[in-house]
Amino acid sequence: MDSTRRLGKYRVEREVLDEQRLEEVTQRKTHSDTHPSLTETLKDSLRCTAPKLKRSVLSCLPVLYWLPKYSIWDYGMPDLISGISVGIMHLPQGLAYALLASVPPVFGLYTSLYPALIYFFFGTSRHISIGTFTVLSIMVGGVTERLAPDTDFLITNGTNNTAEVDITARDLYRVQVAAATTVLGGLIQVVLGLVKFGFVGTYLSEPMVRAYTTAAAAHAVVAQLKHIFGVSPGRSSGAFSLVYTLRDVCLLLPHTHLPTLCVSAVSMVFLISAKELNSFLSPRLPVPIPMELITIVAGTLISTYTYLNRNFTISVVGEIPNGLSYPSVPDTSIFKKVIGDAFALAMVGYAISISLGKTFALKHGYNVDSNQELVALGLSNAVGGFFQCFSVCSSMSRSLIQETTGGKTQMAGVASALIVLVTILKLGPLFQELPTAVLAVIVLVNLKGMFKQYSDIVTLWKRSKIDLVVWLVTWVSTMLLNLDLGLAASIIFALMTVIFRTQMPTYSVLGNVPGTELYVDMETHREAREIPGVTIFRSSATVYFANADLYLEALKEKDGDTTTLGSSSEDTLSRDLERVSLGSLGKWTWDIHSIIIDLSTANFIDTVAIKTMKNVSTTGINIASTKSCVVEQLELGDFFSESVTKRHLFASVHDAALYCLDHRGAASLPRHETSVVSVLDGPMLKLKRFF
Repeated sequence: MDSTRRLGKYRVEREVLDEQRLEEVTQRKTHSDTHPSLTETLKDSLRCTAPKLKRSVLSCLPVLYWLPKYSIWDYGMPDLISGISVGIMHLPQGLAYALLASVPPVFGLYTSLYPALIYFFFGTSRHISIGTFTVLSIMVGGVTERLAPDTDFLITNGTNNTAEVDITARDLYRVQVAAATTVLGGLIQVVLGLVKFGFVGTYLSEPMVRAYTTAAAAHAVVAQLKHIFGVSPGRSSGAFSLVYTLRDVCLLLPHTHLPTLCVSAVSMVFLISAKELNSFLSPRLPVPIPMELITIVAGTLISTYTYLNRNFTISVVGEIPNGLSYPSVPDTSIFKKVIGDAFALAMVGYAISISLGKTFALKHGYNVDSNQELVALGLSNAVGGFFQCFSVCSSMSRSLIQETTGGKTQMAGVASALIVLVTILKLGPLFQELPTAVLAVIVLVNLKGMFKQYSDIVTLWKRSKIDLVVWLVTWVSTMLLNLDLGLAASIIFALMTVIFRTQMPTYSVLGNVPGTELYVDMETHREAREIPGVTIFRSSATVYFANADLYLEALKEKDGDTTTLGSSSEDTLSRDLERVSLGSLGKWTWDIHSIIIDLSTANFIDTVAIKTMKNVSTTGINIASTKSCVVEQLELGDFFSESVTKRHLFASVHDAALYCLDHRGAASLPRHETSVVSVLDGPMLKLKRFF
């Protein structure tokens, strides 16, 4: 079998194109053509109002677009089965994650109900399951316990004159704090979505999000240890709170409540074994076995009939009221205390939801609107907060169940919400004797997937050291500085790595690949040949104020001059630029007549960089710049003049090289052993010009 690969070929014959000629050929539009005035924009917005209004309504309420097309015969049964499966998962997770949020368990059920119904109307993802999530729950728990610590609700017992915690008053205020934080976070998401800031989630890179959720899982584990061992450690907040809480738990281990520990151990062994069995049998089962629900039912039955709370003082869930909660306006005085936490919840929740939504959308071939998703999630939180819900986002485990069990549309979310609704209305009181240790075990076992993310360290070590540093810094800062400060520090550090990389780009002197119009780094390619009398300089990063001086120094260094520039003041910069002459540009000083600056990697250029380029171009050096996406910015920055016109800006490096050789005495150059460009055969630019 012939293993050779046949290469395609093409030929192009055209004139050398500078920017001025290119604009004539392509009929480039003017700035006024591409940026209409405010009057013209208003006139355009008034035209065809009805179609635009219809599109606007459909974009704001996606349910109006897909629901009229909904086929009960095609989608009804898959959505029903999927919704029931997800609803069964909502029950144990809602009860368990309420512990993480430090609110009574029934509010976890409310959180599994209302936001899912709101998302049905406004969401664009067909497969994500909105509701409680581990990371957001532990973040809310940090806020509620910080603003409503046990010490603020101590009352004196008249019988034995000892201080006790008024649990009812404490829980009531914690619910108010959680609701206010959720509403504020939701409003932030709605506002960002309305102003088209859906891209803000991209600032949370995947390594950073995975490290953050891994560290948050550690916070969740430490928060559940008191329920596992039956101890009561002191509550710490702020930086190093995780360390202090873990220290207190360790000091209290000799006082472990053994009956609670036994319940925890038995529940953990049962749940882990059941989940492994479920994984083994899942390929043969149409739907997964709801192991968490089975654990809760079994724990409740055993606790009820053996009187664990009365005989062994094992903590149980307690009263779960029948019926739905009435909506209430959150306490707005709390907003100023939780604005930082609300913003962190908004960003983390959106980043998790949009990443899951886009994953499923790509797999199933539909689009997810990032701005509308931000609005939908914000409304789910804001409206849910009025019903005493805490912050929500999509859950990976529930979303996977919804997708793998055949869910087709957002109707699956409605079906799951109905399961939760029935539980709240009729079945809630049945779980009053459920030990809280069982819920804590469910939280711990469900964190298994997040702890697997520690394998990212090995993967990133092989693929990207910078991403590995971002991962480690995020993990350490979140572990030590707590979830809110850790997120802020992580974002700042991640952005600093971007700035750092723009200040340390790769600078290259390019040479021509013989027989082609291609130009590559001469230091890394043996066959690259220098063009006589021409230096071609390229930076791998955009030139802007933070690296303009470094760019100039690199240009001098690449040509053999090691003089270090002084301060970056305008006068000093001008004097330094005056020293950049043809005689100071290194080994080719005997015949250098042109410098070509390749700006093809630039996606913007600011006034400082424009001034640098302009000063260089007026110091006796003929600079032929390649065509880039910054022509308009160069025009607005008054880069062009009588001496430097658009005829010095070219469509490609090859055009610039041919121009330099045509206008700088190419005929007197010594012959090379191989021609830089000939009449080209194959995939090359055919130009009637020989070097």
